[in-house]
Amino acid sequence: MNGDARWAGRNGEKDVLRAEIWASLEANEVNVGPVRSRIPNFVGADLAAWNLARLPQWKAAKIVKCNPDPPQIPVRLRALHEDKVVYAPVPELTRGFPFVRLDPAELRAKGVEFETAATAQGFLMHGTPVEFDEMDFLDFVVVGCVAVTRAGGRTGKGGGFADLELGIFRELGKVDGTTTIATTVHSSQVVDEAKLPMLGHDSALHFIATEKELIDTETPFGQPPGVAWDVVQPDQYENIPFLKELRARLER
Repeated sequence: MNGDARWAGRNGEKDVLRAEIWASLEANEVNVGPVRSRIPNFVGADLAAWNLARLPQWKAAKIVKCNPDPPQIPVRLRALHEDKVVYAPVPELTRGFPFVRLDPAELRAKGVEFETAATAQGFLMHGTPVEFDEMDFLDFVVVGCVAVTRAGGRTGKGGGFADLELGIFRELGKVDGTTTIATTVHSSQVVDEAKLPMLGHDSALHFIATEKELIDTETPFGQPPGVAWDVVQPDQYENIPFLKELRARLER
């Protein structure tokens, strides 16, 4: 399997778009490290995080969920320095617990540097493991994206993790219509709407921060009410240890 085909085959149009984005980042030398089959790190990720932090919704947020990928390290770091509690998912949800909780006060008490805790290796080591139902209500959600549109359309790396998490959050009442959903990407990852079809189970973005600007999508797309279990793939049940048990619990 080549580097950009790990989750290929679920949506052909999105597969093509993701491959184009990864190739463009490399060709223009604005990638930071490998990008294929992942949420790509990019030059200017710190500026994008700074733009995101200009939002009144960010400033007001006390509880932030952020994806675990390298381009969002500056987002997690900024949140911790601003005394926000951060929930970060286990990368690809491969552990027996889905999330870790990072409390700035607890990290300070343990002498853990925020720069360490903001990395995936660091938050797995120093964060407190939590189940979905143990999480606080989320004021602000940051998701990883490979491509986005100015209308709030998005696609990740193809594994379906962000939409699955958001669906579970909605079913458990951890997010609602007041929760802001946002991302940070390189400006070249913003594409025309026609290139990125939104499906019924896709969650839309309210804001997109790039190294150049802050985009208010004023999205016309509605948000799904919960998990679209009919589109969860067999390999997700296989690779995400707690998913079958969680579905059974939610459907009781």
